[in-house]
Amino acid sequence: MVRHAGVLDALSTPHAAPGSRSSTPLRRSLGTLSLVFILYFSTSGGPHTTETLVHEVGPGLGLLILLLVPLLWSIPEILIVGELASMLPEEGGYYRWVQRAFGNFWAFQNGWLTWMYSLVDMAIYPVLFLQYFSYFVPELSGPVRYAVMLAVIWVAAGVNLRGALPVGRMSIVAGSFIIIGFLLVAVASIPRIDHAPWKPFMAPGVSLSGGLAVGLSIALWNYIGWDNASTVGGEVRDASRSYPRALWISLPLVTAGYFIPLLATLGATDWTTWRDGGWPHIAAAAAGRAGQLLAPWIAIGGMVSALSLFNALLLAYSRIPFVMAGDGLLPRAIGRVDARGTPRNSVLASAMMYSVFVLVPLGSLVVADVLLYAFALSLEFAALVKLRAAEPDLRGPFRIPLGRRGVIALTILPLSILVFLIILSFMDGEYGFPALVGALVAAALGLVAYRLATKSQARASRV
Repeated sequence: MVRHAGVLDALSTPHAAPGSRSSTPLRRSLGTLSLVFILYFSTSGGPHTTETLVHEVGPGLGLLILLLVPLLWSIPEILIVGELASMLPEEGGYYRWVQRAFGNFWAFQNGWLTWMYSLVDMAIYPVLFLQYFSYFVPELSGPVRYAVMLAVIWVAAGVNLRGALPVGRMSIVAGSFIIIGFLLVAVASIPRIDHAPWKPFMAPGVSLSGGLAVGLSIALWNYIGWDNASTVGGEVRDASRSYPRALWISLPLVTAGYFIPLLATLGATDWTTWRDGGWPHIAAAAAGRAGQLLAPWIAIGGMVSALSLFNALLLAYSRIPFVMAGDGLLPRAIGRVDARGTPRNSVLASAMMYSVFVLVPLGSLVVADVLLYAFALSLEFAALVKLRAAEPDLRGPFRIPLGRRGVIALTILPLSILVFLIILSFMDGEYGFPALVGALVAAALGLVAYRLATKSQARASRV
């Protein structure tokens, strides 16, 4: 297969970000197994928050949505992301894909959208950590809560400052701990199943449109992020093969991680007692005597999951300002690499930003989080369509076995879900409309930010 020379260079040698002033190269230290668990925590982290889905919409509708989303959203996304990561396995991932296809303006918008939704996304995980921490320490004052959330952020930052490999190793250990815990709960719950886990289909008093709007938003949040780890493409061994391979391992791992514990525990408990952060209590109720022993495991697993989610996503998100700085769109200092081959300043700047925004009550904007991610993903989908036409010889080891029209049709499926979600959001004023407005405002601010960035870039070039 024909590949662009730049892709061959990226595959064969470590490198610093384009435009970076640092002479220290990035290190290709991540293998397929590490990447599988980084992807696991970039998209899922276990069935935590699925109890919220069940509580909000009901068992049957919740399970149906969790089944349809990977079929209609994740598989098309994995195919598209897999081909792009295979053809352009570069540091910066999706930012570089959009840049290659459409230039700096749209690449900046893609990076901006990423940072906007990351502010919502990353504010959720320290709160999730607190939910499970409260199983052991129920009452915490405001200052102590913030101190615990800061600890989550800066423990993850400490791991990230040591490089991508420690993040990968931590993800493997944490993911195994969570998966084993929920598998034990499911096995212990099976003898106590006394009703169909999908009944009733919907929660009383929930309209179909309202249930779909909330349920789809929560389920998408539990299945999106397959492109996140592409930003560390310059730190993955044989990235053009490893990334597609890791995607196809991660999706069934994530899906099974939802359905196995949900089907067992829904059939053995009263779903109306389920609450946010309630998995330790669900385990205790579903698994009998074994559940009393497993509940603390699940609570610890919830804390481990929240920390590992933040850890893996800090790795991914911090590479966007790193490569943007290399392009001169952010201060050059952010684009420097330390002696370990880690973009230290970008990790620190990201952690400091999240330390501030964790104080802002953004958890109710999960719908906006999904919409902003979907806007950015649309640019990535369009990038593949454009590159298929403009550079037909640019390809990697993995390529979707469809022509350009087939690829266009493939992108329509998940984008149709986005349109459907927007329509439902308009119909549901409580959850959707404010978040939709917020997402549009955040996206519009990207135009202003780009103008300021290019003016600063022009001034720096004249110095």
